[in-house]
Amino acid sequence: MTDTTCHLSLSLDGYVAGPDQSLADPLGRGGVELHRWHLGEPDHDADRTAVGWLMRPRGAYVMGRNMFGPVRGGWTPVDGADWTGWWGEEPPYHAPVFVLTHHPREPVEKAGGTTFHFVTHGFDAAYAAAVEAADGRGVDIAGGASTARQALLAGVVDELTLDIAPVLLGGGERLFDGVETFGFTPVEVVTSPRSTHVRYRREA
Repeated sequence: MTDTTCHLSLSLDGYVAGPDQSLADPLGRGGVELHRWHLGEPDHDADRTAVGWLMRPRGAYVMGRNMFGPVRGGWTPVDGADWTGWWGEEPPYHAPVFVLTHHPREPVEKAGGTTFHFVTHGFDAAYAAAVEAADGRGVDIAGGASTARQALLAGVVDELTLDIAPVLLGGGERLFDGVETFGFTPVEVVTSPRSTHVRYRREA
């Protein structure tokens, strides 16, 4: 069976992104504060450990439309060009990425082995495609909040890692709204001044 992971940073009040995501503010207002622990070169052993968890290679990824970019509705150009993701010419995934959307689009192939595939038939279809593409090498639910929540509700996440930043956002995208049971056991905790990193595994 494919091992499925999900690794997200969130605030003390449960938000994984701030409100009003835009081209200038991709994580929403205040959202960048959740990620200070890994921006630049981490200078604390706990943060370096968590970066290792975050960056381990996976066979395929699933992400939501909002994580792929700021475009809403149809795939209209941004600043006169087709939007191809936040990550430049070589995204960090180096594997197929399945993006949930209501609007069809041809795949976007990038350098380093990343190809974004756009799935219009919901989370289950995107996850099934990712499992097939991963071929046993693991699937990661890359976010954002809605996609991670759908994965939790579907019961497909085997390992959940949360980087809890000492920040209150007061609004934005919440992770656990509508999730009534947790069902995970903490297996590793490391802390730094910028985040408490908790790695959970699904209870047997």
